[in-house]
Amino acid sequence: MGSTQFTAAPPAPDTPFDVIIAGAGPTGLLLAAELRLHDVRVLVLERDTEPVSFVRVVGLHIRSIELLAMRGLLTRVLDHGRRRPAGGFFAGIAKPAPEDLDTAHAYLVGIPQPVLVRLLEEHAVAMGAHVRRGRAVAGVEQDDEGVTVVVADGARLRSRYLVGCDGARSTVRKLLGVGFPGEPTRAQTLMGEMAVGVPHEEIAAAEAAGDGTFSLRPFGAGAYRVVVPAAGVVDRAEPPTLEEFRVRLREVAGSDFGVHSPRWLSRFGDATRLVERYRVGRVLLAGDAAHVHPPTGGQGLNLGVQDAVNLGWKLAGRVRGWASEGVLDSYHVERHPVAAAVLDNTRAQVELLSSGPGARAVRRLLTELMDIDVVNRRLIEKITALDVHYDFGDDRLGGRVRDVDLTRGRLYDRLRTGRGLLLDRTGRLGAGGWADRVDHLADPAAALDVPCVLLRPDGHVAWVGDDQRDLDAHLSRWFGEPAG
Repeated sequence: MGSTQFTAAPPAPDTPFDVIIAGAGPTGLLLAAELRLHDVRVLVLERDTEPVSFVRVVGLHIRSIELLAMRGLLTRVLDHGRRRPAGGFFAGIAKPAPEDLDTAHAYLVGIPQPVLVRLLEEHAVAMGAHVRRGRAVAGVEQDDEGVTVVVADGARLRSRYLVGCDGARSTVRKLLGVGFPGEPTRAQTLMGEMAVGVPHEEIAAAEAAGDGTFSLRPFGAGAYRVVVPAAGVVDRAEPPTLEEFRVRLREVAGSDFGVHSPRWLSRFGDATRLVERYRVGRVLLAGDAAHVHPPTGGQGLNLGVQDAVNLGWKLAGRVRGWASEGVLDSYHVERHPVAAAVLDNTRAQVELLSSGPGARAVRRLLTELMDIDVVNRRLIEKITALDVHYDFGDDRLGGRVRDVDLTRGRLYDRLRTGRGLLLDRTGRLGAGGWADRVDHLADPAAALDVPCVLLRPDGHVAWVGDDQRDLDAHLSRWFGEPAG
């Protein structure tokens, strides 16, 4: 990546926004807030007139929890969510997580999706983002200066960049014409939340005696998350019925467990696709607009949240004039391989959950192998994104740093501004001309095993060492030329 200085051109009179985001789901709303940390003018367009109303519980994995902690959002989320122990994620194989995972947040947070969306929207709006509902994107035109977004009602809106966060059936992606290769749906699964009419012990015994192709997991307030294979493939727009759940549970599990009073019911397929490019000129893609896969392991929402935090500071830096094109292009370079790895592990999990004798044999073998700590640890780190390590050309760089103790407070509290952070244990270094983009904290007692570390706004390590000239080179790589 080059370190060429870029000067932010003043917006044209007809460009009231720097970035338009299509889609007011978790990815789009968190991205809006990330951009607002850098005073980027943001408009979020959402096709639906109201947020989703059905109470679907989604799970936040460890890396997403860490990112929310970095932005000061975790306490609010925990106030409305439910903590669960980490473990049992990979293909539903029930193994506890190792006690010494490299994180201060070794748990899962279950939270109703409408609540999470509301919290993120309130946060983005409080930061100054504009959210307009009932405004579907119908057309996209881009040129050297910006993007014109045509809304379904005929309105034409102008911005410098557009980000499609508009889901698996993304209109923005289709309008771009970018390739979306992968596999179509071959099998479907029924998923829903509902009450049961039998004791939990009866459910646990049935799951223990089963082959792993169905599950009923308690989600609080008497509700269970029920997952069972569908009988065939139908149009996803056709919602399943409670009776369909009952029939399939009796066929697969030998009992319908008296399921009743559903909160929501859905069906999903095993379509697995990854967009060829995350960026086409001034238009970028994030979340499900860039990648779709079965929800096995609960990684989809988390992948989108992590996309948003990776992209936010890079796009903001490009708008503000200090980030190079190479920094913005690193969004695709870094996130595309991560999504490819998630697609692969969901493919593996789906095979392990199939009912064929070969798949059952492999599942039994893997269940045994997961009693080996290194195997169990590796699979949990995959699902929770603790294993994400970007390739910066040096094995010491590109990984994440856990939330460690400082002389005053915790490391993640220092990342709330969305700026870079130089954590200096020597007291001899400085951010110099990058001080408008990078905070400097001299703390000889920081719980690190290196003299100094430069963290990007997403918490990944950009540099370690104790030499100012070497530090300056890495500051230029990620944060452009120094001011003045």
